Amino acid sequence: MACLLVAVGLYAGKVYEASSFGIVPGTEADMAGLVAQMLDEVKAEAAGKAVTIRFAPGVYHFHPVTAVHREYYISNHDQHKDRAVGIAIEGFHDLTIDGQGADFIFHGRMLPMSVVGTDGCTLRNFSIDFATPHIAQCEVVANDTEGITFRVAPWVNAKVNSQGGFEHSGEGWTLSSGWGIAFNPDTRRILYNTGDIGTPVHQVRQIDERTFHAPAWKDSCLVVGTIVAMRTYERPSPGIFVSHATDTRIENVKVHYAEGMGLLAQMSEDITLDGFSVCLRGDDDPRYFTTQADATHFSGCKGKIVSENGLYEAMMDDAINVHGTYLKVVERIDDHTLKGRYMHGQAWGFDWGYEGDEVQFVRSQTMELVGGSAKPFVTEVVEIKALSANSGTSVPGYSHGAKEFVIRFADALPDEIGSDAGYGIENLTWTPEVYFAHNTIRNNRARGTLFSTPKRTVVEDNLFDHTSGTAILLCGDCNGWYETGACRDVTIRRNRFVNALTCMYQFTSAVISIYPEIPNLNAQREYFHGGKKHAIRIVDNEFETFDHPLLYAKSVDGLLWRGNTIRKNTDYPPYHWNNSSVLLERVTNVKIDNTFEDCGNELKQVKLMLK
Repeated sequence: MACLLVAVGLYAGKVYEASSFGIVPGTEADMAGLVAQMLDEVKAEAAGKAVTIRFAPGVYHFHPVTAVHREYYISNHDQHKDRAVGIAIEGFHDLTIDGQGADFIFHGRMLPMSVVGTDGCTLRNFSIDFATPHIAQCEVVANDTEGITFRVAPWVNAKVNSQGGFEHSGEGWTLSSGWGIAFNPDTRRILYNTGDIGTPVHQVRQIDERTFHAPAWKDSCLVVGTIVAMRTYERPSPGIFVSHATDTRIENVKVHYAEGMGLLAQMSEDITLDGFSVCLRGDDDPRYFTTQADATHFSGCKGKIVSENGLYEAMMDDAINVHGTYLKVVERIDDHTLKGRYMHGQAWGFDWGYEGDEVQFVRSQTMELVGGSAKPFVTEVVEIKALSANSGTSVPGYSHGAKEFVIRFADALPDEIGSDAGYGIENLTWTPEVYFAHNTIRNNRARGTLFSTPKRTVVEDNLFDHTSGTAILLCGDCNGWYETGACRDVTIRRNRFVNALTCMYQFTSAVISIYPEIPNLNAQREYFHGGKKHAIRIVDNEFETFDHPLLYAKSVDGLLWRGNTIRKNTDYPPYHWNNSSVLLERVTNVKIDNTFEDCGNELKQVKLMLK
């Protein structure tokens, strides 16, 4: 084996230089095959011992042609069976990948990096990007009654297709975008009061190599100079995929673009992000966008999730989303056995739980726990069998590609749980504690952060700067995305919120929105979030806002709002439908104690809402 072993006190165990395997920067050569070979050789020699692989600083290119291919099922992404993986880290114990500033550039449609079945893996000091992003950035150069004329960015390979529509392409892919996000060219912020915009470019005329005229595209908000990121809603793969891993650390890693999320972790335990960022390449980056979806997303994880010192900007969804997944009860087989099903088209195929896991049940229409919140019916999984998405037969390798599970429980099920009334199964074992602190979230689409976990959640000392939608959302849904679950212990403190709610998206009822999806709120008799005094604490934050709504809460037992400072500005015209600073629906055990500065009648509006 051609490798160089170096004893370096900074690293535990052996140190392997990637250059010893022919993996060198500064060349256009495809490194994917060489990296796969290197990982196989290092894993075989390490035999479970701690090792470090170091890359020399510089630019490395990865193409699908020599990459390894894997059948991964990835939560909240398109479920493609075959994925080209640039760097597949699988089955390692105590592995450190140190890029030393390396810039990994990927081509075509790839999953840049996977971390699967590992223990004690550390990634540090590198960046992930694509040579040709799947978003077509353009600038509006004319806008009149005849339509919009736009010029694509220099890296966009665009043409008029045989049907007369605009399309753009890269290595092994061609896309036609129907939606977009508009950015102010001076501030790089999403254009006020726009949100997702249609980009009807199904019939265009090409004026020159980079300029096109779309007669059907008419939008008076898009003044000359506006930058539009034209996109689809496809999300094939994240930048980094973590699955069935324990004790994973990611330090000083930047994702500049991925066609899905920046990082997606599922069925993993204890993940620490320190200086992990989804960000542009600085203030002079010609791009206005980063990832196609969330910056970070944690589905069905446990232990502790820590995210500190990160920069999350210009992504097309949230900075962080933490949740589990409800299975819908589709058949009661006997008093101890149910069949449950993944319901969303982008959330299936991966493990849901294991023998010994604790579960509870929720009524989907009212989001109330079976057995009641004081003493919910909780039982243990004694057997779980995954069924094929197509044939309904057992799946080899447990749940690979499954949409349904037959689950046997330790205790007899309550009579009410059946397939006809709408019930969800929630896995309580695979729920994490969360610490999200000292991060900056700015200039992104949709929302800032989402949390749906019953374990302790602390959100502190962050800057939420023009998140466009709600800055913090506490959710829960057993009807659409089927994302669990209720928040029982949340602290939101010492954060600064600057001009959230410049656009309207789902769940954007206030800067902080506690918004579980409850189809029949009138029939609900108990509460979804909370359950104890001051279960959700919003204290000592600073709000700088041009509009009224600060806090919206629905179905909460135990809410504290104290010591927050609100400063009104005139940066944008107020437009939100919610004219109350605090708006509450089915909320009990609430304490509001606040100081308002220069807010006119805002305090009066709060008091009226509490009557």
